[in-house]
Amino acid sequence: MSILFIADLHLCASRPAITQLFIKFLHKRLQMGDSLYILGDLFETWIGDDAIDKENQAVIDALQLLYQKQIPVFIMHGNRDFLLGDAFANATGAALIDDPCLIELDGTEVLLMHGDTLCTDDVDYQAFRLQIRNPAFCSKFLSHPIEKRIAIASQFREESRNRSKEKSAEIMDVNQTAVEQAMKKYHVKHLIHGHTHRPAQHHFKLNGTAAERTVLGDWYHQGSVLRYNGHFTLETLPL
Repeated sequence: MSILFIADLHLCASRPAITQLFIKFLHKRLQMGDSLYILGDLFETWIGDDAIDKENQAVIDALQLLYQKQIPVFIMHGNRDFLLGDAFANATGAALIDDPCLIELDGTEVLLMHGDTLCTDDVDYQAFRLQIRNPAFCSKFLSHPIEKRIAIASQFREESRNRSKEKSAEIMDVNQTAVEQAMKKYHVKHLIHGHTHRPAQHHFKLNGTAAERTVLGDWYHQGSVLRYNGHFTLETLPL
């Protein structure tokens, strides 16, 4: 039995090989007794549960097959797909989980996050996040026709790319103080997150005792998986 963690797949029509890699991963790697946690940005963008294209439908069907096999899947919202809703959850059989979320592994609590809220040095991003995650903004966005939502999302992505070009890698990474504050708040010694696309296992001291932060990799050029079966292992999946 394994518990698998992934994040930042950014599935979209322009990268069909990654979508196929993910579907293959679901079919081949997950067996009865396993479970899967997707910690945000499963999709490059999600403009509403009513706007599903054929590539997204293939992913939904693959997740539904896991549900039929009684293999649980838990999905956390990311900064790209925070509009995943109840209709998506019903169609896939997956459970939408909060960010942050506490789980227990062999008697030890572990904190799961997408990771973007830990990037506190990126003040512009945090202000933008607060704006677009406002329920009133989300409700207004979802009230637009699909074509207009596509245009707005495209504009946001372009603006985000332009802003990122002007920022250092350090600003867009997590802030260690924010990491430690989150771990202290939830009384954990292990945090797992994505968002930064920098897969690694970081070891440090928290209140004088050993602590760990595991960062999940993205799926731009290969797959990235964290597997737990008594111990943690970061793996890559070739195309």
